[in-house]
Amino acid sequence: MIRDHLAGALRTALSTLEVNPLPETINLERPARREHGDWSSNVALVAAKKAGWNPRDLATRLAQVLEADPPAHVTAVEVAGPGFVNFRLADSWLHDVLGEVLEAGVEGYARSDMGGGARVLVEFVSANPTGPLHAGHGRGAAYGDSLARVLERTGHVVSRENYLNDRGTQMQLFVASLAARQRGEDVPEGGYQGQYIVDWAAEIPEGADLLEWGEARAVEDHRETLRRMNVHFDVWFSERSMVESGAITTTLADLRERGVVYDHDGAVWLRSTDFGDDKDRVLVKSDGEYTYLLPDIAYHRDKFARGHDLLIDVWGADHHGYVPRMKAAMQALGHDPGELECAIIQLVNLLKGGQPVRFSKRAGDIVELAEVLDEVGADSARLTYLLQSIDSTQTFDYDVVKSRAMDNPVFYVQMAYARIRSIQRVAAERGVATSALAGVDRSLLVHERELDVLRALSELPDTVVAAANDRAPHRISTWVRELAGTVHGFYHDCYVLGEGVSPELTQARLALVEAAAVGLAIGLDLLGVSAPDQL
Repeated sequence: MIRDHLAGALRTALSTLEVNPLPETINLERPARREHGDWSSNVALVAAKKAGWNPRDLATRLAQVLEADPPAHVTAVEVAGPGFVNFRLADSWLHDVLGEVLEAGVEGYARSDMGGGARVLVEFVSANPTGPLHAGHGRGAAYGDSLARVLERTGHVVSRENYLNDRGTQMQLFVASLAARQRGEDVPEGGYQGQYIVDWAAEIPEGADLLEWGEARAVEDHRETLRRMNVHFDVWFSERSMVESGAITTTLADLRERGVVYDHDGAVWLRSTDFGDDKDRVLVKSDGEYTYLLPDIAYHRDKFARGHDLLIDVWGADHHGYVPRMKAAMQALGHDPGELECAIIQLVNLLKGGQPVRFSKRAGDIVELAEVLDEVGADSARLTYLLQSIDSTQTFDYDVVKSRAMDNPVFYVQMAYARIRSIQRVAAERGVATSALAGVDRSLLVHERELDVLRALSELPDTVVAAANDRAPHRISTWVRELAGTVHGFYHDCYVLGEGVSPELTQARLALVEAAAVGLAIGLDLLGVSAPDQL
């Protein structure tokens, strides 16, 4: 990779200048503005002070050493600002990128071992099994699954888990609502009003245990909706199972043994202020009922006991205040609070015809995720959910998302892939066989549209690593749209076949479009979106 190549050249130049101590790492970044060169390093700024140099003087000397014996691909080395070393490269470095993409292919390109095999559990969706998933769950589902995909591609061992809150008041109201509708009566106060309760109650077999049957029916509905979104879980974890196994009482005993709980006013409290929380938290109420916190602590204790190194919880916006107490609880159990990360998903506002959509046909006061998928399709829904950071509220406009126009992001990206495959089909129909890479003259790829495609492809490995480090799958969405834009520009301006295009250039461009197909396939797979050959 070009970064390693340039970093090695800089390290050699520092040694030549007898700079001591040498920096442990040498960073190279792409300048924000192309006129500043292809790559830039701040190594002179990092190394100068300890070595007793002026940063700009060190950068100037580094440029002189490198220009005296330029590394491969380097055409100029320049000094900018207080001491940045900027490199200008020949197009040949991008021709090497073409080789890297095609040799590694979909399975290997932009894959790294950064994670070092760390075991990560990503818990997401985790909706009460009391009714259908709503549109907001779709954003969490898309985010959690794509984050897991990104982490897997960067060398982490990932498990996907859905936590079923199947104990407590809401489950009792759900069962009571089913029972009432089964008898043809109104649901009790605070019960579930949606048409789905009527529909499900009509399905209940005679003599069924309503709690067991109702939970299974809700989970079946969740599974099917998530399957449509290409989301699958390794584990569906039941909160009730912890009651039955005694895991909750064992956890409370463990906390007592550690001296981090106390009794007051008939309740049991966690000393969470000892671990940075703003107040102590009740674990068991005075009536003996568990709060939500104690089962959650037991559940996270179980996660760690299963050998996971890092827990990532994907929660809704209403859980923001819950983060400090859960981190405090993990510390109370003897874990580093940094071993638990909490991603907070902000709200989704649905628009249709320019008007807000707030109600579901079946579920009453929510919009069902299944209805969103019916309306726009799974690919469009999933990519739309992943277009922006989860830190911001999202507007989901049905009219844009379902349109077959270039302002629909998923159509824009999938059309780029379909155009690539159409070029390859036409080549096959005309009997133009694709040459092996060794026989392709990559130096013929000099058109700016061609080089734009290669520049975008060169950025994918860094983008995947950044998406993993920042827990930000939307970076992949941004990159995929940028690559799609370069493909559309290439498709418009650079003929691959036909009169005026030499056989040698045809082969070079066929290699380029296959490399673009590799990049798009990787990006779309990380987003959980299909790559159709035709639209």
